[in-house]
This record gives sequence, structure tokens and C-alpha cells, in this order.
Amino acid sequence: MKIMIVDDDKTTRKILGLYLVSSGYEPVYAENGLDAIEKLAYNEVDFILTDLNMPYMDGLELTKTLRADSSFKSVPIMLITTEDDDIDRELAFEAGANGYMVKPVTAEAVTRNIKNILKL
Repeated sequence: MKIMIVDDDKTTRKILGLYLVSSGYEPVYAENGLDAIEKLAYNEVDFILTDLNMPYMDGLELTKTLRADSSFKSVPIMLITTEDDDIDRELAFEAGANGYMVKPVTAEAVTRNIKNILKL
């Protein structure tokens, strides 16, 4: 299963990637929403983990853009962000996100949330 990690912080991408590999997933990396859209043109992914705050295109805009495209309507999207705010959480779900986690996160929490979302 391929999971795209969208985060402008290289260290965060690397850590999340290690979490995914240790759980048997194959990570695909993007630096922001625009980069993610470009890479999705030639990478088929089963799940997307995205940060909220990024340059060029943030996680909310990425989620809205993907939900408007029939090719990505059913791909689960989970935001992983430092924003522990009810308003940001609500906006994420309104945009079409399937999950929301607040950093810092553990490998176990990330994989548990991915599995729970996939069950739905």
C-alpha cells in the first residue's frame, strides 16, 4: 500500500516515512500541496497524510482540490499538524479529511489511525 506524505519539513517527512516503512507501507513524498498534485499525476496512492500549514498550497486546499477531483474522491486523507484547534479540525473535516492528528505523533498512533480510517 502506497501512502503519500505531504509536509514542507524534511525531517517530518523522513520520520513519518520511517513509521510507514516499519508498518509495511510504501511512502511517497511531497513538499507541499502543489508538489503533491504534480506527483499524484504519476503515482497511484492509497492514502494521503498531509500537514496543514505549508507554502504554495496548504493541507486544506490540497484536501479540497482532491475532493473536487473524481479520481481522488475516495482516497483517504488524514491531516497531521501542530494545530490543536477545534476550528482547524472542523475546517479539515469540512474540506473532506477523514482524520486529524496533532503533532508530535507516534508510529503506533499513526498506523492505528490509518487502519481505523481504512476500516471505514
